[in-house]
Amino acid sequence: MNSGTGYLPQLIERFDLAEHRLCRRMSCVDSRAVRAFFVVVSRIGDGAFWYALVLALPFAFGRAALPAAGAMAATGLAGLLAYRWLKHRLVRERPFVRHRDILPGTVPLDRYSFPSGHTLHAVSFTWQAVHFAPDLGFVLVPLAAMIAASRVVLGLHYPTDVLVGAGLGAGFGAAGAWLA
Repeated sequence: MNSGTGYLPQLIERFDLAEHRLCRRMSCVDSRAVRAFFVVVSRIGDGAFWYALVLALPFAFGRAALPAAGAMAATGLAGLLAYRWLKHRLVRERPFVRHRDILPGTVPLDRYSFPSGHTLHAVSFTWQAVHFAPDLGFVLVPLAAMIAASRVVLGLHYPTDVLVGAGLGAGFGAAGAWLA
């Protein structure tokens, strides 16, 4: 449950309850193979893949990729700071913490759920990489979508966490594409 009193914790509580049924449906995956798949997808979104992509762009595309890689690194850091700041101000507990009928599919990287940092970074880096090299979209767009879905399927986020993370990621991605 959220600490503190006032309008914002009450609003978050209402969203938690409203999204509970959808979270339970999405996280009640009986297939071990499907859950294992989403655990792997979620781990890809932990960061190492995106950092490797930033480093790989100049190797694959030469000096022309340096502005894009620099913008991705800058927006990645800005996104990290933004979502951590929001998480520690809004303190929305994860679905599996708030609702005992939702089991976590993996261990989260931090305590709070709002917004989804995995989704923020997946959308931001995908936006920027595809802006620079459109052919990467065939791999990165489905990957970003699967990372976003994995967060709810694994009981780590509410759908609104993912939607807001995607919106923030789109903003950072558009800013990075403009900077590059």
